Amino acid sequence: MVPPKNDLKFREMGCLHMASEMAAQSVRVEKKRSKMTPSEKSRMKWGYLFIAPTILGMLIFVLAPVIFGFIVSLTHWDIISPMQWAGFSNYRKLFTADPLFYQSLRVTFYYGVVSVILINILALFLASLLNAKIRFKSFFRTVFYIPTIVPLVAAIVIWSFIYNPEYGLLNTVLGFFHIQPQNWLYNSSLVIPAMIVMSLWGAGNNMVIYLAALQGVPQHLYEAIDMDGGGLWRRFWNVTVPMISPIIFFNFVTDFINSLQTFAQGQIMTDGGPNNASLFYILNLYNQAFTNNAMGYACALAWVLFIIVAICVGIIFRFSNRWVYYEGGAQ
Repeated sequence: MVPPKNDLKFREMGCLHMASEMAAQSVRVEKKRSKMTPSEKSRMKWGYLFIAPTILGMLIFVLAPVIFGFIVSLTHWDIISPMQWAGFSNYRKLFTADPLFYQSLRVTFYYGVVSVILINILALFLASLLNAKIRFKSFFRTVFYIPTIVPLVAAIVIWSFIYNPEYGLLNTVLGFFHIQPQNWLYNSSLVIPAMIVMSLWGAGNNMVIYLAALQGVPQHLYEAIDMDGGGLWRRFWNVTVPMISPIIFFNFVTDFINSLQTFAQGQIMTDGGPNNASLFYILNLYNQAFTNNAMGYACALAWVLFIIVAICVGIIFRFSNRWVYYEGGAQ
């Protein structure tokens, strides 16, 4: 149906009015800036002075290394000899002649996706329990959070003893149930699941974030569910999850990015074995740079990982509006 001409003219006039108002507002802002008092100009200068160290730090320690890394990725360089220009040969080799690239990428995504899902499920479950009215809540919150402050290397050493095939605690417990001991870290099919279980050690950090989010959920929404005769599942699925969905989204994104940078577990516990079954992407990058002295190729690996992370996060953000609820309406 075509709108009347008068209606179209009215809309055009409204658009012109809005445009003129915006132009007038921008002019007023510019005039206000030009009429700043000396004290306001002084405060602005001090503001720029205070943020200058942060800006310089970003330029020197972040942006400059990123640009330099991209330049190195286009060369053959063993750190000692002069750089030799290679163009995009490192990238071609990466995609066509390096099976370790695909192996490390597969291992990293397998570990990352599964561990992130399980960590957040466990953290939300613990937060829900500790948000209820139970005795000794502070004690349990402390107990579940303490493992997150243990240094990563120390935690890896502890779990290495737990997974030891001869005298490890896990095999000792399984022996009480007459279950055969397993080579948890020396079996290609068990090493990544074992590391995923180990990653649950750090669920306390997410638990604290979820606990803070749960305490901000309006109680009148739960009361409305109770009046409608809803049970615990409806309370959780129809109120809790939508209200804390921005926090779930935040935890999933940050945990996923961190999981793709996993390094110490594979390097200390198994050195990428057995048969490259725990060769994480960053461990492969490290080996190329400091074992094979192929710094140019390692920089190409780093840039490919950066692009992969950017694409994955972009996809996650693209579809987040389908399940993330913001109370203010903005997304």
